[in-house]
Amino acid sequence: MRTGALLAAVLAGLGIIGYLLRTENAVAQQHSDTVLSIGLHPGAVDYTRYPGLDQATLTARIAAGEAALRDAGFDLVSCQVPADPDAAESVLRECVAGGDFGVAMIGAGVRMAPEHTLLFERLINVAAELAPGIRFCFNTSPETTIDALRRWVRPS
Repeated sequence: MRTGALLAAVLAGLGIIGYLLRTENAVAQQHSDTVLSIGLHPGAVDYTRYPGLDQATLTARIAAGEAALRDAGFDLVSCQVPADPDAAESVLRECVAGGDFGVAMIGAGVRMAPEHTLLFERLINVAAELAPGIRFCFNTSPETTIDALRRWVRPS
């Protein structure tokens, strides 16, 4: 009986150790402060839905937003995708290759237009596949990206 109890205790200990190792690895995967910023390429936006906005203006707003992020200390990889889900997945895979990301910010242009629902779904699932443990945050405009990111990560 004592041998059985000892064996059970050893096996339970191994189970706890295995759990702790898996948990430690998951936490380590989330340690990166690098931000993956995913949004529609300005050339892929239907500007008829946004009076007063054009490709040049949006491009400038995105550039200013990214500069503000870098100035605030964020390590940023920008990934501007086309509207086609298959093509967007390919671009996202290229952007993520070799990177270690703690958080992905997916822009409002992808999330808020009903015609991009499949695109949004694909981007979420591919990002989760490529960067296990990644957190997601969402902005309402290029100017609100810093606030969205600060909910999940602090620059180093």
